[in-house]
Amino acid sequence: MRKAIAVACLLAALAGCTDADVASNNLSKAADYFEIQRRIVFYNGITGDYILTVEGLCSLGNFDNQRELSVTCKTGPGQFKKHFLGLSDNVTFFAEQIEPASADAYHYRVVFKPSVIIPDIQVK
Repeated sequence: MRKAIAVACLLAALAGCTDADVASNNLSKAADYFEIQRRIVFYNGITGDYILTVEGLCSLGNFDNQRELSVTCKTGPGQFKKHFLGLSDNVTFFAEQIEPASADAYHYRVVFKPSVIIPDIQVK
């Protein structure tokens, strides 16, 4: 969903995406590249109890199924952990950006990953 919004904003840039739209997209993209410190808290809305807290350089799931959330965190150079939580009527989450990050409202960010454009080819 975020990627669709980003593409829509990019295409609509001449038509008037707001500075907030561009800055928000840049912050989301930075988080997806593990550049933003986040705290994600899962809690039970009926009891008010915290179920789980995840902190670090974390990205929220982009292609999760409905009522499911994955959190992928970078824990070291080339090291990652992925967590899954099912969401229900009473279990929800909020994600907090722990530290401020700069996001230029006058520039957008496009990142190409060669490994996605050119697949890994194995010759046997």
